[in-house]
Amino acid sequence: MQIHEIDGEFTVCKVKQLSDIDLSVSFTFCAVTDEEISLVCPTKYVPSRTMAREDGWKAFRIQGELDFGLVGILACIAGILAENDIPIYALSTYNTDYVLVKCHNFNRALTLLQQNGYEVV
Repeated sequence: MQIHEIDGEFTVCKVKQLSDIDLSVSFTFCAVTDEEISLVCPTKYVPSRTMAREDGWKAFRIQGELDFGLVGILACIAGILAENDIPIYALSTYNTDYVLVKCHNFNRALTLLQQNGYEVV
């Protein structure tokens, strides 16, 4: 399975209102619940008004469209990284999964995945 590194740094944050978010920016993920509005986006596009934010993330995607019937893909990746004390922030779209890792752990995470049979492209 291929892992594709995504350029740039990302921020995970909470915003007060949807109108603060520029949804035209690639790699922008927004979740709205009854408790919060969460946003993950490239750091340079973080809204000026956030309620909380965590900078310093890098991201990769599991390359290709993942069938909904596939089992354990994200769990395997998370397991490898967890065994090596690397926390993740995972996101999914209709087609695939994205994994964010803090910048200081990112290269080590990719190396560990390569050592476990993943191809990093």
